[in-house]
Amino acid sequence: MRILITNDDGIEASGIIRLAHAAREFGEVWVVAPESQRSAASHSITLHNEIDIYPCPDFPVDGVHAYSCSGTPGDCVRVGSLSVMPAKPDIVLSGINFGYNVASDIQYSATAGAAFEASFQEYHAIALSEGCNGHEVTDKYIKEILKKLIATPLEPGFIHNVNFPDCPLGECQGILYDRKVSRGMFYKDHYNVVEELDDGGVRYVVEGVYNPEAEEDTDFHAILNNYVSVGVVNNVGY
Repeated sequence: MRILITNDDGIEASGIIRLAHAAREFGEVWVVAPESQRSAASHSITLHNEIDIYPCPDFPVDGVHAYSCSGTPGDCVRVGSLSVMPAKPDIVLSGINFGYNVASDIQYSATAGAAFEASFQEYHAIALSEGCNGHEVTDKYIKEILKKLIATPLEPGFIHNVNFPDCPLGECQGILYDRKVSRGMFYKDHYNVVEELDDGGVRYVVEGVYNPEAEEDTDFHAILNNYVSVGVVNNVGY
């Protein structure tokens, strides 16, 4: 099996390195990831500028073909699968993202966006995300979940979306499959004025207020209750 891995945290992020380690068990691994942080780039691609690809011989996972990309995570999937790899991938893995991608955050997420691009290109795609304070739940369950989802193909336009809770392993309640996407908001945002600019301009910066409220049977509710959330998400237009 040929596996393409990307992310939105950049080629040097610990999450993509750990995902590449786990993925080696399932086949030949290729990594094409942004050269730096691309969070919240959603499903954007580059149309009016060049895209530069560089090999990464120091990528710290043996046997992995790794490249950095100047573009977005969506670009990484497109260029990686159509030009960098000698043949198209059987599956695309996006992550492991630093921070959850549940509820309304999915529409902004470049982790999910890269997976949606993979599905658009008719590849089986899985997006994976975790909390920001620990990895032990992810490292415990990731191979089990990958094994199950790799064997569960989806219709075009759909992706698997996996989120690992931010809790110690002993507090994790297990895995919940078939989670729906919450209609809530992980953060309720507002904008603060940080500077009055010349000629009447105003400079703002966003501030998010954590919103721990979610409907039952949803991805966000699972995470709030220390479960691994696994669900299927469809792209706009499908």
